[in-house]
Amino acid sequence: MTREYLKVATLTSASGASDVHDTVVSILNDIEAGGDTKALEYAAKFDQYDGNIVLSDAEIEAASALVPDKLKSDIRFAHDNVKRFAELQKATVEDAQMEILPGYITGQKTIPVDAAGCYAPGGRYSHIASAIMTVTTAKVAGCKHITACSPPRPGVGVAPAIVYAAHVCGADKIMAMGGVQGVAAMTFGLFGLPKANILVGPGNQFVAEAKRILFGRVGIDMIAGPTDSLILADQTADPHVVATDLVSQAEHGYNSPVWLVTDDRALAQDVMKRVPILIENLPELNRENAFAAWRDYAEVIVCSNREDMAKCSDEYAPEHLTVQAADLDWWLDTLTCYGSLFLGEETTVSYGDKASGTNHVLPTSGAAGYTGGLSVHKFMKIVTWQRASKEASKNVAIATARISRLEGMEGHARAADVRLAKYFPDEIFDLSAEG
Repeated sequence: MTREYLKVATLTSASGASDVHDTVVSILNDIEAGGDTKALEYAAKFDQYDGNIVLSDAEIEAASALVPDKLKSDIRFAHDNVKRFAELQKATVEDAQMEILPGYITGQKTIPVDAAGCYAPGGRYSHIASAIMTVTTAKVAGCKHITACSPPRPGVGVAPAIVYAAHVCGADKIMAMGGVQGVAAMTFGLFGLPKANILVGPGNQFVAEAKRILFGRVGIDMIAGPTDSLILADQTADPHVVATDLVSQAEHGYNSPVWLVTDDRALAQDVMKRVPILIENLPELNRENAFAAWRDYAEVIVCSNREDMAKCSDEYAPEHLTVQAADLDWWLDTLTCYGSLFLGEETTVSYGDKASGTNHVLPTSGAAGYTGGLSVHKFMKIVTWQRASKEASKNVAIATARISRLEGMEGHARAADVRLAKYFPDEIFDLSAEG
């Protein structure tokens, strides 16, 4: 099938990435060796902040008092939606058991991790929604301790709305520390906090690299790159709405790809004319980000039919996928690779990013081809157990002994042998590897 690229990206999300690995390793090593003192040094250097690191109840109350009532109401609305969706997710996984053989019972248990570290960016934008998404989900999962961490601003501290959101959503402690030093503090259990079992939440390239390096010592939600979004649109789509949605996601950052895939060339050309005008009308910082993202990373692709559109989308495996086309059920049934799917003009990625309930911590850079986004399941361990009667263990022991010997694992085989000899002393078993 022939695809026509009306606009081709001149850069990829990796093109402008600097090598931050050595810097992050150095900071992590310094903080692990130097503890609280070294973390405070980095906070003073990078955050330019010398206030209290772990906020007191009085500081949380004072920050909350600065949040307008309308915004408090919006935060509670979003929290309720995220909470109810997380509860739905939790209900899909439960403790279970089955008698796999007569007298031999196997089962699974779902156990939440003890301590979660939730990072909410607070640099260029105050990511109120990230505090809501991460803390709420960890709380519903049943984590015993949740630390919310966000970069403070010089002379101000953590954005009051982030403090309020983290508190309302159930954070046990709120930490005013950003970047690698914040991630390190949660991981190493500094400032009297428990060591985090899992780190979640978006962040800049230094935060992402710190999580990548620490993965294994702790769990992480995912290794995130720049946010990306793709829109599938046919002739029924409104070009103004499509263009607006593309611009809304391009403002995330200069290297945030946005893609339009359509089977209507006229629609594509119309959208391409509208996007620069919409970008020009954004506030300055947003305009700079969106302009660079559209210029360098955006693509517009015309496909021959909807089947090829779906195939093209799955190849990109976008973080956010919007469908503004006829027959939404067909798209829902057909599409397979995306972080979160938005069906129809009546919903938009912005809804999912802020308040509709689905989590906005999602796989980027094609990772949606093999994983989904943050959910209660990320905070839960699904562990297994088994129990058997002596009689029920007989055939399992025989099979185990033979398979183990065929593999050359004699110690494993003898663990089965000893039970057969103990439980069935009067019986003779052929436990050799040969047939």
